[in-house]
Amino acid sequence: MRGLDPELPRAVWILEFGTFVNFFGSGIAFPFLLIYLHNVRGFGLATAGLVVAMLSVVGIAAGPVAGPLIDRFGGRLTLAAALVIAALGYGLMPLVHEPWQAFALAAVIGAGTGTFWPSISVLLTNLTPPQKRHRAFALQRVALNLGIGLGGLTGGLIASSSDPSSFTVLFVVDAVTYVAMTFVLPFVPEPALDEALDETFEAERRPGYRTVVRDRVLLSLLGLNVVFIAAGYAPFELLPVFAKNHNDVSESWIGVIFFFNTMALVVAQLPVARLAEGRSRMKVLAVMPVAFALCWLIVLAGGAWLVGTSAALVFVLAATLFGLASCVHGPTQAALVADLAPTRLRGRYMALSSMSWEIGFTLGPAIGGIILALEPLALWPIAGIVLAASVGVVLRTEDRLPPALRKTPSA
Repeated sequence: MRGLDPELPRAVWILEFGTFVNFFGSGIAFPFLLIYLHNVRGFGLATAGLVVAMLSVVGIAAGPVAGPLIDRFGGRLTLAAALVIAALGYGLMPLVHEPWQAFALAAVIGAGTGTFWPSISVLLTNLTPPQKRHRAFALQRVALNLGIGLGGLTGGLIASSSDPSSFTVLFVVDAVTYVAMTFVLPFVPEPALDEALDETFEAERRPGYRTVVRDRVLLSLLGLNVVFIAAGYAPFELLPVFAKNHNDVSESWIGVIFFFNTMALVVAQLPVARLAEGRSRMKVLAVMPVAFALCWLIVLAGGAWLVGTSAALVFVLAATLFGLASCVHGPTQAALVADLAPTRLRGRYMALSSMSWEIGFTLGPAIGGIILALEPLALWPIAGIVLAASVGVVLRTEDRLPPALRKTPSA
């Protein structure tokens, strides 16, 4: 057990406790957002998918705006603003009765989440020594997935499509947990930026994003991340509405599915981060899309042949494998972006990294929602093929990395 201790600063643990509280609320509400819009408010499945995609569309715009603000004011202040904005959007979600209202609140939430991710990533990076950043991002994945898992299990016990007021409880609790995270921020210091910068770098810093987009390695990593999110994470978030409407899986079982997914990651995340030390980052990362594709084959089999509890059990298996596979993502992709980023441009680097997630979560739900509406079973093989095709690109990217960053450091 001592070997699993990530040996991180106290401030990182405090920040991750706040992350756990926040994502407990997210786990309560977000897995049931599509069900709320489709089954409770009566929106078409494609419309509901577009509402979820709206979160990411606005996040795409918010991230690049947040980047320079983070570089100037630090991650703590922008993180606090992001939490309050997202809390407002989720807190008002029970009042939605028309699609335009849902789109408007999705825009508010998207502005908050689009600012949240680069802010907390920069804060986490600045709080952690370079040789331990992969562990810090691994611990972040543990905190948020533990919160989502317990929240999803709780939300599954509360949510009921026949009782709209149950969804009011979900969204209000989610809003409260966003606000609650702001109370840990006074206990998290804002690390001072390194002022010992030469004139050449200061000159490079002024163009801002023009400097960042010249980093072709970064752009390759972000392009791959879009694929992973659009064909991996986003379809997983469509699994609840697929299971509910295609296979007659109950809300309580949907909570169980998310619980097993997140508990698999929570248990395996830190050991996987340790196992990755000293190994090729890109070869470790290539395991993820292969495993994701296998998950969608399992979902396809369960969706085609089973209903009710038997289908739910197959989806639990797929969700567990999905959680194990995603353990390699944070300690490799996120830590690598942090290592590539110069100190004074971390806000911008992390903003573009977060934007790649948002682009994936825009394309994934929008396209996936349309496919589900036309032919539900077609989504899973299509996503699997896209993921399998990305593996070769992942492996070829290794040669483009700076030699010093090709392997995960041993702390």
